[in-house]
Amino acid sequence: MRLDNEFVVPRPVDEAWAVLTDIERIAPCMPGAKLTEIDGDDYHGTVKVKVGPVVAQYAGVARFRERDADRHHAVLEATGKQSGGPGRASALVTADLAAEGEGNTRVTVSTDLSIAGPLAQFGRGAIAQVSGRLLDQFVAELRNTVLADAQPAPAAPPVAAPDLEAPPPPPLPPRTRPREPAPGSRRPHPDPPDPPGAHRRRGHPPPDLAHLTPVRVSYLRGGLAA
Repeated sequence: MRLDNEFVVPRPVDEAWAVLTDIERIAPCMPGAKLTEIDGDDYHGTVKVKVGPVVAQYAGVARFRERDADRHHAVLEATGKQSGGPGRASALVTADLAAEGEGNTRVTVSTDLSIAGPLAQFGRGAIAQVSGRLLDQFVAELRNTVLADAQPAPAAPPVAAPDLEAPPPPPLPPRTRPREPAPGSRRPHPDPPDPPGAHRRRGHPPPDLAHLTPVRVSYLRGGLAA
């Protein structure tokens, strides 16, 4: 049976191509799928599928038959065998990516599916419904994990360069000139020199000589005048 699906990835086509062709990176986003081993170009793993009341688990291998980065075209082949049962399944998945709008990519997926075993009893309608639901869950998980991690961080705001210029020195105070006396005023004169006989120490009154005899007074005056 053939199943056709489409979804949009909020990334430019080249970035979306790099993500969607990285099986190891996107395998955890597929509900019920688990990647167990990578051997060269072969990806080994398991997948559990539930259709109605029937649950089947398959172990198998997937590999790219085509991977054209210039055309953004890929073909993936997967085969598996039911674990503990007679069921078998094989799928040929063709994916084409095309740029859409500003920074978005539309992915068109066509799957040729062949099933044998318990799931074969369900018609195409039931299997297509399950396939569409699983793809929606895959895209939601892809947005929340892989694409969220790949989103570039916002640019930090520019940091202003430090101001290394020294601040200007404060202005010098204005120079003051000595005040000129008013016209006609008298300039101050220095104190006149002490007259002869003045006491050698300024600020001390002359000694009281009244109680001394004339001889002693004359002697002392002569000594002070010396």
